[in-house]
Amino acid sequence: MSNRRSRQSSSALRISDDQMIDLVSQLCQLLPEIRERRRSDKVSASKVLQETCNYIRKLHREVDNLSERLSQLLDSVDEDSHEASVIRSLLM
Repeated sequence: MSNRRSRQSSSALRISDDQMIDLVSQLCQLLPEIRERRRSDKVSASKVLQETCNYIRKLHREVDNLSERLSQLLDSVDEDSHEASVIRSLLM
């Protein structure tokens, strides 16, 4: 009985080829590296997923860098100032 449930739940999680194509297309629109290419250039789904991972890593690095810069800025201002309050809110 649990094997039957397992098959039912896994089939419910499967997506159609059309849905996959649509999702990959949506990712392409979000990725600067791919979005800037000519429409005639075909990009494989694996390339889109690879670029998505690279872009997410890049965004994480940017967030880390900005957080570090804000922390340094916070250290350089008066703790009770309005600027410090704004910086703390950005770090949250």
